Amino acid sequence: QVQLVEFGGGSVQAGDSLRLSCAASGRTLMNYRMGWFRQAPGKEREFVATIRATGRSPYYADSVKGRFTISRDNAKNTVYLQMNSLKPEDTALYYCAATYQTTAYPSTREDDYRYWGPGTQVTVSS
Repeated sequence: QVQLVEFGGGSVQAGDSLRLSCAASGRTLMNYRMGWFRQAPGKEREFVATIRATGRSPYYADSVKGRFTISRDNAKNTVYLQMNSLKPEDTALYYCAATYQTTAYPSTREDDYRYWGPGTQVTVSS
């Protein structure tokens, strides 16, 4: 019902910034809770950030708090992840996710989300 595609990944140096976008089609995102996850080679997928359908109360993993910002523009059917002060340990495939359910917030588990994008690669070099 919802198709998601991530944009904005790339290769950067430590300390640089990137802005990821997640564009949705098939449904409006106005009623969907959104999240960002990432997965590095050999590691499990981990939670990065989530935001309510209304855009209120963004929530972050401790590893990115203060450096990353999740936001959304429901009029554009798009969710963003602004990544500043990037570190080599941020290197991963970044996934956008959406869920229609509105259970307890924040949603930090993979199985909290029903729809996923294919991912966009972020590589941070020293």
